[in-house]
Amino acid sequence: MTVGVEVLNAMPADRLRAELLACCAAPAWAAEIAAGRPYPDRPAVLAAADSASRRLGWADVSQALAAHPRIGERAQGGSRDAAWSRREQSAAAATADDSTKEALIEANRAYEDRFGHVFLIFASGKSQAEILAAARQRLTNDEPAEREIVADQLRRIALLRLERLLDALG
Repeated sequence: MTVGVEVLNAMPADRLRAELLACCAAPAWAAEIAAGRPYPDRPAVLAAADSASRRLGWADVSQALAAHPRIGERAQGGSRDAAWSRREQSAAAATADDSTKEALIEANRAYEDRFGHVFLIFASGKSQAEILAAARQRLTNDEPAEREIVADQLRRIALLRLERLLDALG
C-alpha cells in the first residue's frame, strides 16, 4: 500500500470529504469514495472513484460543474481545486493568441446559452486551439449527447485530481 492511500484511509471524515470535494464537487461522489474505505491500494481507490463517477446523476454533475471556472478563465483563490484548475489550463493559456482567446470567450458564451452550464473539458495537455475546436464541435450536440460527454469529462478530471491528491498525501 502506498503512503497516500494509507493517509487517505486514516484521514478524519470531515477532512477527507473536503479533499475529495476538491477533486470533484459532487457530494455523492465524495461520500461513496469515503464510504469505501479502507482501500488496499491506489488502483482500488481509483477504480472506486471511476465507478462512483459513472453513477452520478445529472443533478450531481450539475452541482460539480458549478465549481469549475470557465475554460480560459483563471480560477481564483488558494484552494486545492483552484490550483489544480490553473495547472490544468496553464499549458493551453500559454499557447493561445489573442484571436483564439477571444473566440474561446465567444464559444463559452454560446455554449452556456445553449446548454445552461459552463463548457467542461479535460484540458490537460490540450492547446486553446484544440479546446476551441472541441467547444465548437460540441455546440452541435443535442442535450442528451452533451450531458454524456460532460459527465465523462468530469470523470476524467476527477480521476486526475484524485491521483494528484494521492501523490500530495504520500
